[in-house]
Amino acid sequence: MSLAQVHYISAAPGDAERTAGRFTAVGPGVSQALLAEIEPLVGYALPDGASHRPADAELRSLPQTFTYAALSDGSRLVGRTAPARGEGPAPVRFHAHAVHIPSGVPLPGDRLPVEAWRSPHWVSVTPVGGALPDPLGALPPGPAPVREGLDDFAVSRGPWLAAVLADLRRASEEAAPAGGPVVLVERQNADVARWLGLAAVTLPRDSVERLTFTTYTRRPGSSALRVVGALPEDAAAAREAGLRVHVCADRPPVDGTPDMWARTAARVWRSRAPELFQEARELPGDPFAAGPLSVIALCNGVALGPEERAAAAGWAAERPYALDAERIGRLVEALASPGIDDRTGSEFDAVGRLFGALDGRCPASVTAPLAAMLVTEAVRGGNGSLELPRRDAFVGPDGEAIAGVLGPEILTELESGAGGARPVARTVQLLRVARLLGVNGTELLPGVVDRLAPALLAEASEEPGPPAFAPALLELLDEQFDVRTALLGALDRIAPEAPGAVARFLERVALPFTGTQALPHLRMCAEVPGAMTTLGRDRTAVWHRVLRAAGLSPFAEPLVLRTAVGLVWEDRAPTVEEARMLLEAATSDAHRAAGTWARLVDAALGAPADTEDATALAHDLLRAFPQEIGGRERAALQLLDLCRDLRTGAPEPGWAEQVRTLRDRAEPLEPPVQERAFTALVERLLAPDRPGAELYDFVRSDDAALIAAYDRAARSEPTRARLRTRPAYAADCFTHWTAHPHAGAAWTTTAAALLDEVLRPAVRAMTAEAVAEVEETVGRTGSSGRAVAFRDWNRSSALGRLGRRIAGRVRRG
Repeated sequence: MSLAQVHYISAAPGDAERTAGRFTAVGPGVSQALLAEIEPLVGYALPDGASHRPADAELRSLPQTFTYAALSDGSRLVGRTAPARGEGPAPVRFHAHAVHIPSGVPLPGDRLPVEAWRSPHWVSVTPVGGALPDPLGALPPGPAPVREGLDDFAVSRGPWLAAVLADLRRASEEAAPAGGPVVLVERQNADVARWLGLAAVTLPRDSVERLTFTTYTRRPGSSALRVVGALPEDAAAAREAGLRVHVCADRPPVDGTPDMWARTAARVWRSRAPELFQEARELPGDPFAAGPLSVIALCNGVALGPEERAAAAGWAAERPYALDAERIGRLVEALASPGIDDRTGSEFDAVGRLFGALDGRCPASVTAPLAAMLVTEAVRGGNGSLELPRRDAFVGPDGEAIAGVLGPEILTELESGAGGARPVARTVQLLRVARLLGVNGTELLPGVVDRLAPALLAEASEEPGPPAFAPALLELLDEQFDVRTALLGALDRIAPEAPGAVARFLERVALPFTGTQALPHLRMCAEVPGAMTTLGRDRTAVWHRVLRAAGLSPFAEPLVLRTAVGLVWEDRAPTVEEARMLLEAATSDAHRAAGTWARLVDAALGAPADTEDATALAHDLLRAFPQEIGGRERAALQLLDLCRDLRTGAPEPGWAEQVRTLRDRAEPLEPPVQERAFTALVERLLAPDRPGAELYDFVRSDDAALIAAYDRAARSEPTRARLRTRPAYAADCFTHWTAHPHAGAAWTTTAAALLDEVLRPAVRAMTAEAVAEVEETVGRTGSSGRAVAFRDWNRSSALGRLGRRIAGRVRRG
């Protein structure tokens, strides 16, 4: 091997002649272009405060620069720059001695660059007379291996260790990280070299060879190397340049690094076990993943934190074949150690996956500590997401021991009445662990499932999509037939009261109820989504299909009627047509037992005012449920029934007063019902054959709302047409609209307005013969005085028209 040597000497600052630095000897094969690259790499600047003429001790205490750099042609440079005694006007000279390593050529002995840190090869003077130095065939390491003393150094730098190793790892990546070099600030530049020694042991070889560095510089921001050392007085400038600065000569840092690999590596160094890095590199996977190093550390007794333990368990769960039996045993022992008190949920989850990977692959005696750890956490820690071991993981004395400890705790919690407040996942977990340990909870099961069933619905409704407890619940039902039977029965009993909630729950959690249990209500709840998708808005068809899914007739089991109605019309009342179908599809006894008659009442009272069948439905409901319907609803239905009689039959006398009475009893009355009742009443009062007594009662009531409805009906086009075309009807209206001069203010005002604004235009549009017929009819049905009154009323209208015409002519003249 032939390595060219380079010597360079520079003038000390303050030299009166300002002599420029120069290469004093250059070996073969080093071009001028490479020398231009090398010169700034071997330059040197005195620290602040250094003496211009230092004594020998001061000279020896000045920092030396050890540099490893990559050059543009792929070759590399390893060298040392050290202060030396000068002569004449330059009392201090800085001599650089470097070795040029061609591309693809390793260092002699296949050593790493940092191993040449203290090599006896480095000299502080140029060969005598500037003779061309011979190429080197060897570059021996320092008098002691680079690892010597690193353990003590790592322990002394414990607070900085993880953060520095994390940055050194990033700096060694194949593509140089942006943002400039990592700056290591130490009072002694030899300590920077020790950091690089730590990196050489910790990182894989390829990474170490990419890690270019210098142990001392005054200008970190202008360096093209990946790691640079600096003195404390230059740290502030490095920070201002935006560099990653680690001041290892100052107070320890407070914040830790998120890099788990670096944290684990730091713990390995503090445990004085650097040989574990090579052992970890022999495992498969990413060399900087936290898992392999954490596994090796745990197997060798290095204490780690919960995240690192979780990483080790997770890595081993994915690669159980990568560890031999001895390592698996040591890893299990470390993870299940009783002295650990800071385990987290993610760590338990990872341990659960590890147990699943090892179960069946290793003897039960090996995995038993993990199984015990998992079930203990499931009971005492409340971790509902754990992967539980199989039941045969606890056979023999080990199983009896853990069951004896945890069994009473499980039964006590299951028996407590706090099941409604207890999360579903917790109850499910306790039931699964009880079976796993062989704990007999048969007597408690009915109460447990009665509390669990409504909790399932409530918790599932809190967020969209399948609830988090669904997988564990399905596993529970698959494992325990008695729990499945009891829970499905409890849900089936709940369904008639909350069918919509049960249906939505079954959409999110596919419960297994395909066995021999009848479960009519659950089957209906499961059927409704498909029925609605297929049949769309035809709710009658959906209802029939859902009811068929129950497998029971509403005559035999009326509650299926309630469930079916609740599923199809959960948030709305049926229409009148749908309500009549429901009434005909089942007997009144079935509706009475199911409580669905109230839905039919809602349909009648909530129907729009122009729905024709609402009055007929009200009539049928009053006959079918005379004892059930009472209070306000009964009065409202009676009002609708009276509307039916007013329009199609002969109501009992006193119906004008009855409308008012029923309206008051039905308060607060639905607006459509009131509109329908008022309209039926006033239309009957405006009919030609209306009883006078009813109109008299109506007028004397002075009910403003009813009189306003009468006014609107009298102004409608059908009434106006009848007034214009039927003189007898006009005469009748004139008689009644003038017959009650001493009635209340509401009627008096309304009647006067109707005479002037409705009847007068109608009479004005009649022929003379028709007007005469009106006058004659008024006199015949009333009195001669009434006829005279009509004549005067009509004449005043005519005179008013004549006067207006004369006034108009005068104005035009």
